[in-house]
Amino acid sequence: MILHMTTNMIDMIAILFPVGILAGVVSTTAGMASLVSYPALLSVGIPPVFANVTNTAALVMTGFGSTVSSQKELGDHKKDLIKVLPLTILGSVVGSVLLLEQPSASFTKVVPFFILLAGILMLTSIKKTTAGHPAASLSVHSHRSLMITIIVVAAVLFVGAYCGYFGAAGGVMMLAILSATTSMPYSSYNALKNVSLGASNLVATLIFAFKSHIYWWLVIPLGLGLFVGGYIGPKIVRVIPEKVLKIVVSMLAFGLAIDLFVKAYF
Repeated sequence: MILHMTTNMIDMIAILFPVGILAGVVSTTAGMASLVSYPALLSVGIPPVFANVTNTAALVMTGFGSTVSSQKELGDHKKDLIKVLPLTILGSVVGSVLLLEQPSASFTKVVPFFILLAGILMLTSIKKTTAGHPAASLSVHSHRSLMITIIVVAAVLFVGAYCGYFGAAGGVMMLAILSATTSMPYSSYNALKNVSLGASNLVATLIFAFKSHIYWWLVIPLGLGLFVGGYIGPKIVRVIPEKVLKIVVSMLAFGLAIDLFVKAYF
């Protein structure tokens, strides 16, 4: 009996480490780690809500890996990070508490539309130039930009809450917001996304550790893989043309939106 359990654990670890690497790369290039890691946890027999919180705990390592790998981009945009980071953390606290109070099933019917909107925003930003100065995403210079700032603040808060609550394609949503509201190159706002959502996942994990059940022995192999993938991803982003990245992210978002829509309504 003990030998059988040990064998199963070894099999799970052998699955989750390479899955983590792939998920980390997908996360830090396209913002869709949960497209890979969450189904992997379900496949090894973890119940959905616990798979969700275990996945969130493991995704913290993606943030660490990408932070180490993105020092160049982060060094140029520390002020922008300071503006985005508190919003995602605050949102994550709200979303994590909501997840523990309300099952995520109540949210699944609207999630496909959020992801679809993110994909559309990403597509519409393809022709936008990123040459010149890197504008801050939350700057205020006029009445009009004040209104835009309020919308952006609310959107970033929402994404933080969404990542703490459900999370699928939360990175795509953040990419879409930053792409639409800044003149930074993709590699820069992708780095902001990686670090801010990594912090969001960390805060959510601290809450889940006390209020839910995290499968820590699965977090370790998955998290190690996510760290490796999170380190690799930003290096890939630097060499792939921005237009290609945006098209790929948009297509993945559309595909996930369709998949989640079918699961929610049929």
